[in-house]
Amino acid sequence: MNEKPPDLIATKSSFDWSQVPPHFPLGPLEPLPTGPPRKLPDVQARPKAGSPKQEQAREARRDEIKRIFVNDWAAYKKYAWKKDALAPISGGYRDQFSGWAATLVDSLDTLWIMGLREEFDEAVEAVSQIDFGQSTTSQVNTFETNIRYLGGLIAAYDLSKREALLEKAIELGNLIYAAFDTENRMPVDFINFNAAKEGTGLKVERRVVSASPGTLSMELTRLSQTTGDPKYYDAISRVMDVFCEGQERTELPGLWPLYVSMLKQNVVTGNTFTLAGGADSLYEYLPKMFALLGGLEPKYENMSTRFLEAAKVLLFRPMIPTNEPILLPSSGGVTNDGEVILDQETEHLGCYIGGVYALAGKLLNDPGYVNIGSRLTLGCVYAYRSTPTGMMPERFNMVACKTFENCKWDESKFLEEAGRRPEWKGHLPLGFTTAKDPRYILRPEAIESVFIMYRITGKPVWQELGWDMFTAIANGTRTGLGTHASVQDVTQRAPTLTQEDYAESFWFAETLKYFYLLFSPTDIINLDDYVLNTEAHPFLRPK
Repeated sequence: MNEKPPDLIATKSSFDWSQVPPHFPLGPLEPLPTGPPRKLPDVQARPKAGSPKQEQAREARRDEIKRIFVNDWAAYKKYAWKKDALAPISGGYRDQFSGWAATLVDSLDTLWIMGLREEFDEAVEAVSQIDFGQSTTSQVNTFETNIRYLGGLIAAYDLSKREALLEKAIELGNLIYAAFDTENRMPVDFINFNAAKEGTGLKVERRVVSASPGTLSMELTRLSQTTGDPKYYDAISRVMDVFCEGQERTELPGLWPLYVSMLKQNVVTGNTFTLAGGADSLYEYLPKMFALLGGLEPKYENMSTRFLEAAKVLLFRPMIPTNEPILLPSSGGVTNDGEVILDQETEHLGCYIGGVYALAGKLLNDPGYVNIGSRLTLGCVYAYRSTPTGMMPERFNMVACKTFENCKWDESKFLEEAGRRPEWKGHLPLGFTTAKDPRYILRPEAIESVFIMYRITGKPVWQELGWDMFTAIANGTRTGLGTHASVQDVTQRAPTLTQEDYAESFWFAETLKYFYLLFSPTDIINLDDYVLNTEAHPFLRPK
């Protein structure tokens, strides 16, 4: 299945970003760590072979997931080809990520993994013609361009070795590298596209969410590994050194505040902390960078351990009628006397954290982290199974138990706490005091953690839980066109759920990929060979 068609030559973009003269020239570059990679503990378990009947059922489920992808991909080709996103209800499109065909690039590796070689070849040909010298937006989002576009190109190259993909990755990598041409070498959050061509207009913002600068490391590191050019790794190393040096000096040592100032290189000031949106992938990338660098850069091992220990204070056990010992991630504020006050609020974006704890637990040889990861993943699964639609709300609140252990359901206490929440509604499942954002927008974070838990443990129960999630999503998000779209309210059952005419590229790149991999043989994207970025793009680990 790895046969290559005749080599395709990429069409050069109308502007060569590597030729932008630097306004702030660098001295010596920090090289990639050298030497043979450390022998890190195995991540994946070896699941026991199922009976012929069980294997047949697994294959049937995988085929159904693939069928959904193929169906929605056909709609993208028909209605939104070479556009950023499909409008799955009207049969239109959106161009919100610079018009470089975000869904197309984001989906490359999914096409390859699912064995859709004709579609992959067609997509590579289209991608080879993208012009990174033109943009439909005057401001280019550095973070999104990095995780979706650059991550997608690098992973597709790692899988297929198609040179056109690497050529485009280098072009785009040079555009992103231009975002670092600032006085303090910290990246801008948004690139003024036309001004940046002249090496001007790059002003580091006073305040950004911490995930934005903190989620550039994997992609730029892998680009340096692949090309042998250390400049990309050097650029992001300077950023991560700032985070490393400030990690123990924050109001909640080990974690960074939600907002940071790269202008002042201040990642310390602030008393609001979260593991979810705005900070999520900053934490996710710490153990993954440890793996991607073959364990040769000790700061990522140290930063991972410090974060995993500190983050425990932002986890809570919710009080639920079944008394299951699940955990959920929360956000919190630190008072003047150092007390951490949880808001007892969970976001779907935070559901990645179970998988991160479990993956880090294997890489760092700490079974306690794997156990926490399992309980966190079960917490998000519980949120899916609790609603009448079988889908988890985007944002909700529950009542936190005083400790992780010995927590019994108390309905009178629940009603008392719910009564304090103006957003509480009587139709919400018992245990939920709000569903502040009742949407489901095709997000992948929960199934991401379920997939990781299955690969780490080999236990079929994770496949069963994942299948229930898939059937609920596939049925609940289906549109009149037979595509799938975001749902406005998952907390109430209705013959037809109100939907939004939008399908994020991560539906193709992450959600359906993780479901597919959950039911695939474990040698497909083996986690001892690959580490996945925050958009589910697999990068080869050094051997």
